[in-house]
Formats: sequence, structure tokens, C-alpha cells
Amino acid sequence: MRSDAVGEGACLQSALDSTLIYDASMALQLVTGIAGFIGSALARALLAEGHQVRGIDNLATGSMSNLSEIIDQIDFRQADLLDPAAMASACVGVDCVFHEAALPSVPRSVIDPVASNQANVDGTLNLLIAARDAKVRRVVYAASSSAYGDTPTLPKHEGMTPNPISPYAVAKLTGELYMRSFYRVYGLETVCLRYFNVFGPRQAPNSPYSGVLAKFITNMLKGETPTIYGDGEQSRDFTYIDNVVRGNLLASGPLAAGAPAEKVAGEVFNCACGERITLNQTAEMLRGITGYTGPVEYAQDRSGDIKHSLADITRAESAFGYRPVVNFEEGLRRTVEWYREQIAAGRA
Repeated sequence: MRSDAVGEGACLQSALDSTLIYDASMALQLVTGIAGFIGSALARALLAEGHQVRGIDNLATGSMSNLSEIIDQIDFRQADLLDPAAMASACVGVDCVFHEAALPSVPRSVIDPVASNQANVDGTLNLLIAARDAKVRRVVYAASSSAYGDTPTLPKHEGMTPNPISPYAVAKLTGELYMRSFYRVYGLETVCLRYFNVFGPRQAPNSPYSGVLAKFITNMLKGETPTIYGDGEQSRDFTYIDNVVRGNLLASGPLAAGAPAEKVAGEVFNCACGERITLNQTAEMLRGITGYTGPVEYAQDRSGDIKHSLADITRAESAFGYRPVVNFEEGLRRTVEWYREQIAAGRA
């Protein structure tokens, strides 16, 4: 684990230090997918920084419970990316768009590639057109490490040729290409952040497509047997939510220590911790944190999944000062504590 990570008890506010201050105070920021796990975390951070926040979500996978404590502080609109008029309205007066909305999950896309394409490609194009026409300054796009596919080279760096496997990966990579195109053709500043296995509080644990850590944690806390797909030796660069939020704030600019257009516009950056751990090792760590003593079941590999994932984050560090602020083990502890509280309150 990184020795320079923020220690136990630190929170997002301490992680987002005084350098993360926008030059334009109270700018209006748009978060797509705001009722989701990542979108809602980003919204809370933007509010804490003093910004006005508008959010859109069609609530297909997001939940209003993620916004319960901030709903009266934001301009929330239930809208779909596939509605051009709604996107045009949402972008009016906006400084920066944080595009988190997507139809997630590799397995889901294998079952229904058409829905994945519509939400993640057509919807992204609609948003870009609306942002261009509204003269939005910048769009920060939630890209995916799935674009790298299962190439054996580790760590994954942005100069590698993409090799997407699943329809989801193809759709998210297509979104990247549209982002680059709109910068080159229309001058709309765009930044793509390739997320690596994001986890943390508010990640839904009860869907077939939920993140593996959300499922592991809730299973163990409830005394239920967790399932690992494959032999458990597959590895991931698990990235705690606060690191992704920090990456977005830095990439959005203009910041005192943020990302100038000449360094980031039209570019792609990894957003991760730069470390990897196997699912078997993760399960053992969670045993210690949760107190679970039962077995772990193994099932057949899922179609479209990759074997290993590890990010090279030096490019993001060089361009806009990105470094992870919470390491994996600390992130696990914070996440377990949040789910423990939810289970005790009957909300999970």
C-alpha cells in the first residue's frame, strides 16, 4: 500500500486541500448521472467547494436516496441523455459538465448490447452537441479502463492501442473518440478519465451488475457466502471514490493547481491508484475487517471480464497533479463501516 495515502479518519474535505479552488466562484456545474454512486459523490464535493450544481438522471440505475441530504441544494432534473431537448436545456449557463451517466456493467452489455450503445454512445453524442451549442467550457468524461481489454502489458498506459472486449468497453471507448472529435472539430474542451474499478459508500450491492466489492462487503457483513467468478487470481486496481472525485476536480480546471487546456484538452488520462490486488487477497482482507469466518464460493468466469488491471498514473500526475489520496485498505475500511451502518439501519 502507498505510504503517502491519507490515514484513517481523514475525509474528502481534508483530501481536497486549499489548492482546489475555482477561479470563478459559484460557477454552475452539470453532473450527469447525479443520482448514481459516483455522480452523487461528485455533487457533494462540488457543493462543498462553493459551486452551484445542476444534475440530471433518468433513475434507471441511480437512486434518489443518494441525494437525500443535498436535494434541496441542487437543481435536479429527471431526464434521459437520449432526449436532445432536455440535454439542451440542462447545458444552458453551465461552466463544466461532469459526464458520469452511463448504462454500466460488462455482463449487462453482453446480454443487451443495443441498450448499452444507445445509453453510452447515442446519449453521449446528444450531450456533446448540447454542450457545444451552449458554449460549455469543458466536459470531463467518465471513461473506462475496459478500453485496454485483456492485453498482457502491465501497467496500462494511455499510449497503448485500445483493445476493448465487451460491448460496454466498445461503447465507452466510442465516447472517448467523440470527446476527442468535439475538441478537434468544434473546440469544446474535453478530458477523458479512464476509471479503474471504483468502489466506496453508496455503491449498489443488490444488483447482478453491482461492483464486486459492494457485493463482497454486504455478503460478509450479513454472514452470507460471497462468490468469486473465476479462480480469484484475477487482479484489479481498485480505486476508492475520493480519488476519482479528486481526479475530476483537478481535470475540470481552471484551478490554482488544476488542468490548463493546453495540457489536457482532447486528452485521455488514467484515474486509479497505480496498485493491484487479487480478488483472493481482497477477500482475505475483508475477512479481517468484517469478521466474516465463512467460506468463499467460486463460479465460472464471466464473459467479457479481463484477467488483470493495473494503471500507470504518471501522465495524470504530470498534467494536473493527480495522486490518490486514499489507499486501498483505508478505502475498504471506510466502505465497510458505511455498509455496516446501512445494514444496522435496515437500509441494505
